[in-house]
Amino acid sequence: MAGDRLMAVLILCGVLLVAVGVVAALVRGRIAPRGRGASRRGAKASGPGRKRPLPGRERPHPGRGGGPAGPGRRPLVVHSRPPSPAWESRPAPGQIWWADVPYSDGSGSKVRPCLVVRTHPRKVEVLKITSQDKSDRGDHLSIPTAGWDPHATKDSWLDLSETHFVGDRDFRNLAATSCDARVWKSVTRLQKTGWVYDG
Repeated sequence: MAGDRLMAVLILCGVLLVAVGVVAALVRGRIAPRGRGASRRGAKASGPGRKRPLPGRERPHPGRGGGPAGPGRRPLVVHSRPPSPAWESRPAPGQIWWADVPYSDGSGSKVRPCLVVRTHPRKVEVLKITSQDKSDRGDHLSIPTAGWDPHATKDSWLDLSETHFVGDRDFRNLAATSCDARVWKSVTRLQKTGWVYDG
C-alpha cells in the first residue's frame, strides 16, 4: 500500500512539473497558441513565401508610367520637317507669334507673344513670353525683342517652366520667322522641337 501511494505521489509531482513548464514557456513566448481563431489568411500573409515589394519597386500601372494607356495607340514622333506642304503655312518651330495663349490655371487666355516649339496635327505647342522682369527666376530666359517688337523698350523673358497648346485659329500675327540663336539653342537643350506626327 505504501509503495502504491508513493508511486501516485511521484506521478502527480511529474504532471505538475510538466504543467509548470508549459505555462512558463507560454509566458516567455516560446510556444504560440494555435486555436480556431488563427486564420489561414493571416498565416499566409506573414509566412516566408510572401514578400512585400520594396519601396520604388511596385509594379507599374497602365497610363501611369507603365506604358501606353490603351492598346493599339501609336506614339507620335517629333520630326525635323513637316509631313506635307500643307503644314508649311502653319506656325513652325522656332517662330515667334502673337497668339491667344491660355492661362495655366485654365481661367482664361491672353494675346501675347510666344515661341513655337512643336507643331502637332491639330494644335501647336508654345512657350509664352512675358515683358515682366523675371531675372530672379531660374525657369525664365532673357529673350531679345528688338528684332520682332518695335514698341518694346527692353528685352522680354521666355517662360521655360511649361508649354501651352494653342489652336491654329488662335494665332494672330507672325512676329519673327526665327528667334535669337542663343535662346533657341537653350530651348532645344530642354525641349524636343519639331513637327509631331505618326511615323
